[in-house]
Amino acid sequence: MSLTDDITTPADNAAIPGPATPYQGDIARYWDHEARPVNLRLGDVDGLYHHHYGIGDVDHAAIGDPADSEREKKVITELHRLESAQAELLLDHLGAVPSDATLVDAGCGRGGSMVMAHQRFGCRVQGVTLSAKQAEFGNNRARELGIGDFVRSQVCNMLDMPFETGQVAGSWNNESSMYVDLHDLFAEHSRILAVGGRYVTVTGCWNPAYGQPSKWVSQINAHFECNIHSRREYLRAMADNRLVPQAVIDLTPATLPYWELRATSSLVTGIEEAFINSYRDGSFQYVLIAADRV
Repeated sequence: MSLTDDITTPADNAAIPGPATPYQGDIARYWDHEARPVNLRLGDVDGLYHHHYGIGDVDHAAIGDPADSEREKKVITELHRLESAQAELLLDHLGAVPSDATLVDAGCGRGGSMVMAHQRFGCRVQGVTLSAKQAEFGNNRARELGIGDFVRSQVCNMLDMPFETGQVAGSWNNESSMYVDLHDLFAEHSRILAVGGRYVTVTGCWNPAYGQPSKWVSQINAHFECNIHSRREYLRAMADNRLVPQAVIDLTPATLPYWELRATSSLVTGIEEAFINSYRDGSFQYVLIAADRV
């Protein structure tokens, strides 16, 4: 049996499950009502709608002179290029994925990374989110692209995903793990992954060397209604759940250019200062961890 058999899809479910806890209900409402230009206008560049940040050096030549009347449009295009580069790096760390495999995006947002994964590997990609609005948006976009049979989002709790044990070749969280308990999250990824399957996360985490979460980290938590974990917590929870890290990459220097550029754009949300200052003072880090299920 291939890993694509017996996958539960949104079409199989007539009813959308309610949130398991009051906090999950709050998060679902937050993302159901979220419509920030920084997420939508960047996605309008090429139809890939992400919910994460960017990495890489800014191409200042592509942006042009500050007096250029088209500069803001070029800045938006450049910010989108950097966020797509982040997704490409995550997909790089999934390794070789067979076309008959299934991948899972836990906390899939509007589905941009799922589309990229299918385009790269040709496989089926399932997304889960607490937001019915995000799932509807992602599924509509997949149908528009003609890949609705391969890329599907559904509303469910990432701590209780509707996949059989050991049936998934690879899975990831892209800036979504700060909404859940890490031991519960990694236990669920470990359950759905086949032995030898790959898990990847890209996330912001507070630096244990700093001592405690800084005031900037507290501001980020309040802004997104989340609970940022420390880097140490990620590694400990993985070890407790049969996920063995193969790569731990500090992306902090690589993400600063994105934030510094975004702070000059029309898309500011008020949280840019907290990200920039916490990355600069070392209290906050942006990391990629790739781990194999053993």
